[in-house]
Amino acid sequence: MTVRTRLTLWYAVIFSVSLLVIGLAMYSELVVETRAKIAHHHEATIDDDAGVDITQIIFIYGGSAIVVGLLGGWWLTRRAFAPVAALTAAAEKIHEGNLAQHLPRSGNGDELDRLTEVFNAMTARLDGSFQRIREFTLHASHELKTPLTVLHGELETALGDDNLPAPQHERLASQLDEIQRLTKIVDGLTLLTKADAGQVELTFAPLALDEIVTDVFADAQILARAAQLSVSLDPCEKITVHGDRHRLRQLLLNLTDNAVKYNQPGGTVAFSLRRDGAAAELIIVNSGKSVPPEILPRVFDRFYRGDAAHNSAVDGCGLGLSIAEWITRAHHGDIRIASAENQTTVTIRLPLASRQTIL
Repeated sequence: MTVRTRLTLWYAVIFSVSLLVIGLAMYSELVVETRAKIAHHHEATIDDDAGVDITQIIFIYGGSAIVVGLLGGWWLTRRAFAPVAALTAAAEKIHEGNLAQHLPRSGNGDELDRLTEVFNAMTARLDGSFQRIREFTLHASHELKTPLTVLHGELETALGDDNLPAPQHERLASQLDEIQRLTKIVDGLTLLTKADAGQVELTFAPLALDEIVTDVFADAQILARAAQLSVSLDPCEKITVHGDRHRLRQLLLNLTDNAVKYNQPGGTVAFSLRRDGAAAELIIVNSGKSVPPEILPRVFDRFYRGDAAHNSAVDGCGLGLSIAEWITRAHHGDIRIASAENQTTVTIRLPLASRQTIL
C-alpha cells in the first residue's frame, strides 16, 4: 500500500467518524429532544427554543468536530511522516567511512521503503567507487616508488661526479629536488589512502607530549634560521597523552613546516602547550599572511593550497594539513585553524591519558 493511499484511508476514517459524531448529536438534539417535548405537551415553547438549540448544536458539536479533525490530522501527519524522520536521521549519520552500512527498511513496499532500497543501492555503488579509487591510488603509489627510487639514486650518483660542469650540476640538482618532492607526494598519498582504508596501525602508549613538543621546537629553530624567524615556546607544561609517538611527531613537524614556510622574513613562530580541563591544548601561532575566510573551511582538503599564485613560490604538495587532520582525528582529538591580520593560529586538542592507561 502506498503512502498516498494510506493517508487517504486514514483521513477518510477520521473524517467519517467526525461526521458520524455530528450526525448523532444533531439527531439527538433535533429529533429525540423535540419528540420528548411534544410528548410532554410543550408545543408552545418548541418554536421559541428551536433557534437557540440549533445555534448551540453548531457551536458545541461543530467546534468539537473541528478539534477532532485537527487533532486527527496532526496525529495522521505525524504517524505518516515518522518513517521519513527516521530515514533522515539514519541518512545524516552516513559518511564516506561507513557507506557499507545500510539504512533500515520497513518492508511494507510503500514509496519510502522503495526510496530506502534505492538509497542503499546508491551508497553501495559509492562505496564500490571509493574502494576502486583507493585501490588505484595504492597501486599507482606502489608502482611509482620503484622508478622514483631508481631516479633518485642515479641523480645522486651523477651529482657525486667532481668533473661535472656547473650548469649540468645545477640542472641535476634541480631534477633531484623535483624527484624528492614527487616522492613526498607519493608517500603522503599512500599514507592517506591506507588511512582511509583502515590499514594504518597506530601504536598507542602513554607518552610525554611536552618532550615531543620540545624536540620539535628545537627542529623549528633550525628551520627558521634561513628565514630569520624568531621561535618561542611558552608555556610548556608537563602533559601525558595516550598516543603514537611517531605520528604525533609527524603531526607537529608538518604544522611547524607550514608555520615556517608560510611566514614572512623576520616574523615569529610561537608554540605553547598547556592543560585545559581533560585535554592537552597545543597552539602554534605564526606571523605569516592571513588566510582569507573563504579559504579556511578548505585548508584540510587534499592538494588544496589556497591562492595558487601566492603559494607558487612555496615548496609543498598540499597534503601536510590533510595528514595532520587525520593524525589528530586518529587520536580522538580536534584541530582548528583561525586567521587574523598577519597571524594564523593552529589549535590542537588531545585527550589526556587516563590514570589506568598510565599505570
